[in-house]
Amino acid sequence: MPKGIAASPGITIGKVYILEKENFCILEYKIKKEEVEKEIERFKVAVKEAKEQLQEIEKKAREKIGIKESYIFRAHLSILEDPLLIKGTLNRIKRQKLNAEASLRNTLRDFPTRFASAQTGLIKERFRDVEDIGGRILANLVNRPTFTLSHLDENIIIVAHDLAPSDTISMQKEKILGFATDIGGRTSHTAIIARSLEIPAVVGLRDITKKTKPGSTVILDGNTGRVTINPTAKQIERYQKEQKKFFSYKKRLETARDLPAQTMDGREVELAVNIAGPEEIDVALENGAEGVGLYRTEYLYMNRTTLPTEEEQLKAYKVVAQKANPYTVIIRTLDLGGDKFISHFPVPQEINPFMGWRAIRLCLEKVDIFKVQLRAILRASHFGKVKVMYPMISGVEEVRKANKILLEVKKELREKKIPFAEDIDVGAMIEIPSAAITADLIAKEVDFFSLGTNDLIQYTLAVDRVNEKVAYLYQPTHPTILRLIDNIVRFAHRQNIWVGACGEMSSDPLFVLILLGLGVDEFSVSPSSLLEIKKIIRGIRWEETEELVSRLLKLSTSSQTRRFAQRRLSKKIETILEEE
Repeated sequence: MPKGIAASPGITIGKVYILEKENFCILEYKIKKEEVEKEIERFKVAVKEAKEQLQEIEKKAREKIGIKESYIFRAHLSILEDPLLIKGTLNRIKRQKLNAEASLRNTLRDFPTRFASAQTGLIKERFRDVEDIGGRILANLVNRPTFTLSHLDENIIIVAHDLAPSDTISMQKEKILGFATDIGGRTSHTAIIARSLEIPAVVGLRDITKKTKPGSTVILDGNTGRVTINPTAKQIERYQKEQKKFFSYKKRLETARDLPAQTMDGREVELAVNIAGPEEIDVALENGAEGVGLYRTEYLYMNRTTLPTEEEQLKAYKVVAQKANPYTVIIRTLDLGGDKFISHFPVPQEINPFMGWRAIRLCLEKVDIFKVQLRAILRASHFGKVKVMYPMISGVEEVRKANKILLEVKKELREKKIPFAEDIDVGAMIEIPSAAITADLIAKEVDFFSLGTNDLIQYTLAVDRVNEKVAYLYQPTHPTILRLIDNIVRFAHRQNIWVGACGEMSSDPLFVLILLGLGVDEFSVSPSSLLEIKKIIRGIRWEETEELVSRLLKLSTSSQTRRFAQRRLSKKIETILEEE
């Protein structure tokens, strides 16, 4: 029974459809000097068509999976401006007098060499994106329609070596039972989109394309990462029962929708959601969200040719503040860089962009851009309970610089008699080890902390979480991580400020109970996880989680902490979720 990575929950049984990428037969031939301009024009037209196709796909993605996840396709659009891809191809046409198809193909072959020295998961994902975009341009050059699964006659389980985001979003969702791929991790594009579409998926199966045949039956378990090939009647019957249990469980979650996120012994925490734009607030509130714990503002800056104006930003923040009222909306200032870029704002290419010129570092240098955003946030605070939060803080100095700029903006608004909340709270994201270690100092400068657990784990353990080779080292229960969070919470509470958590740990039942025991006061989760997390919190005593954490903090290795937590909590979580 092949075992991969459980990427998107759910159990499904169906027939295999093996998706194989079409390989174009590219002829390479020399062109005459007088034909060069014509060939360049052919290539430019193919790129323009690819851009139009991707814009249409991105629009479809926004409708299907929301703003945050549709960023993947905005990143694809930026690849069409990559100088190595575009200029590299044009130079081959001009200098080598090669036809456009061959010039593009040869340019694409340069990319593995370019990335050879930096094979992180992010770079590998980027390379797959480049291959996908290159294939789209080639298809346009040879007048071959891009293959899609938009018209299917029967329900199928897609089996592929890998799935490009454009493949996934173009599929006829109601006919797709699940995905299974040879490669990929929990944070790969396939996994992200599968979860957004609520389609069961297992990735990282290594050779599932070789082990299955078209039309064969498989059971795909997105909860455990297991795939059963050609199951027996007994196995099918067992999984059908599991499938019914899963549907029943989803219904049970609805009962907690309008209840507070309160433990059985009276400890109440705030349960908010992460959003990327105003379009997502209604669904979040319908699911019982108690405000917005993380408003990712960088998505307002993407897929456009100019920076958003103050008025445009005000509109986007104001509507969320008004709809969420009386709950709080925490607006994170611009967090560009890392894996988020915009074409009209040139961020230099860096070998390690996650540790480079990004987030608050960028804002403190581009003060004019930062001020525009702060003005919009302050003005929005007049219409609801708004807080502002700085990302990627490494120490006290950055907080002081940011707060100084905030004070300048407040003064400007006062002089213009523009109303805003004078006492607006300011928070810092704690996601860098230096900030975690000096949290006692930073706590004196802000009103709250938010744990960015994804980056905190990645930076502390020096592990690229999307790199399949080292994914096993990404351990949220590593003793170092637990001790860091314990210290952060203690430092914060001594200064009478609260601590939230907004990374993937906040959306995982096991880790939520650990964070609860560590004293975290607020959880900001994905809208799809909200009801499950609320039910988990309501089904346990806070005393139990504190006792568990005190034991965890005495253990020496991540394998010990993981085993102990799973042994003590997995059955408890299962029981809570099964309760009516």
